[in-house]
Amino acid sequence: MSSIAIRAENVSKVYRLGVKEETDDSLFKSLGKMIKSPISNYKKYRSLYSFSDLDFDNPDANADSNVLWALRNVSFDVTQGEVVGIIGRNGAGKSTLLKILSKITPPARGRIEIHGHTSSLLEVGTGFHNELTGRENVYLNGTILGMRKKEVDRKFDEIVEFSGVEKFLDTPVKRYSSGMRVRLAFAVAAHLDPEILIIDEVLAVGDAAFQDKCLRKMQDVGSQGRTVFFVSHNMPAVTRLCQRVIMLSNGQLVADGHSHDIVARYMHEGSNTAAERCWDDDDKAPGTDIVRLKRVRILDENRQTSASSLDIRKPVGFEMTFEVYQDGHTLLPNFKVVTDNGVDVFIAVDIDPEWRKKERLKGTYITTVWVPGNFWSEGSYFVDVGMITLKPHQVRQFFEREVVSFQAVDPMEGDTARGDWVKELGGVIRPLLEWETDFTQ
Repeated sequence: MSSIAIRAENVSKVYRLGVKEETDDSLFKSLGKMIKSPISNYKKYRSLYSFSDLDFDNPDANADSNVLWALRNVSFDVTQGEVVGIIGRNGAGKSTLLKILSKITPPARGRIEIHGHTSSLLEVGTGFHNELTGRENVYLNGTILGMRKKEVDRKFDEIVEFSGVEKFLDTPVKRYSSGMRVRLAFAVAAHLDPEILIIDEVLAVGDAAFQDKCLRKMQDVGSQGRTVFFVSHNMPAVTRLCQRVIMLSNGQLVADGHSHDIVARYMHEGSNTAAERCWDDDDKAPGTDIVRLKRVRILDENRQTSASSLDIRKPVGFEMTFEVYQDGHTLLPNFKVVTDNGVDVFIAVDIDPEWRKKERLKGTYITTVWVPGNFWSEGSYFVDVGMITLKPHQVRQFFEREVVSFQAVDPMEGDTARGDWVKELGGVIRPLLEWETDFTQ
């Protein structure tokens, strides 16, 4: 049985609103205030950090109070060697949770257990001194993260090579870009060989090559049996790196499970699209006096409206219902599929021989195109729908973007095109092809 690396039990973090937390420029000034006004200073402290008036077990009971619940009764266990992603909208509590796990800020209530040496990278350039050079900051940052000088010496060349800032090592970091800072900070944090690595949005800074380099390094850390706790808004990176994902919303843990399932839920909840969309009002339906769009659906292999998450091994159908209001027009329904980062996957036009080049009569039509199983790569996809008249004139009647969406999931059972490969496998599509091998000896 795997041992626990991180345990959170009913962790809550609350901030008092409307009360200013004052800081002093010097210890002498702070001590002077305490001596002059001990009672008022104690009251200020209590007003900021005492929450005895709150009902932690029922946060909704405090809805009218002047507090912000950054986290509400969050509980989970992470075993050694797990790579866990934390996702959620801005303000969900992700960074607050990581700060508590890193012991930067204490919880208002609850308990945290950390078993193992921890390395954290929560902000760009954490631990860097602007007036020191990059070289000096490597040693300073290494010391802050718990490394001895001999350890830094042993890792120094590897850290510098990974960061890619060798030419600027003897330049003060105040002249570094944010990308250069995060390169250096991540290199130190990742090469410390921690038992637990906590990373907050490192992929928000830096070019694509560096982001891929970071992902590969975190994969290496995870493959060595170390624990990785990773916060990101980059969903493809989360599904690539993590088997398990925890989703936060308004400070609460709302989902915890397999990365593909939780990411699909996150994408679905954050999008205005789903697996089905209807237009009941003709005046609001896309189209013209000739033809209007009525409904679009994504179908599973049983011709039912699909779930938001689809097994890539199964066929998927795109169904369009449209109403024709005038006789005598040749119509060309079409679908376009786009990835979540805007890459066109394909455009499909209706080539059904029963209707190809034929004029349509007034009435309701349902057109479906089927994509075979083992076609998709993992990821999120959006479906655009369009309609063109070919005769008597070639005119676009409607074109709607991102009408429906779905998440393609590889179950990782060895019977897809990835075979037994469990790490990153790129590509916009992933067809299952036939292989032949001749062997002679």
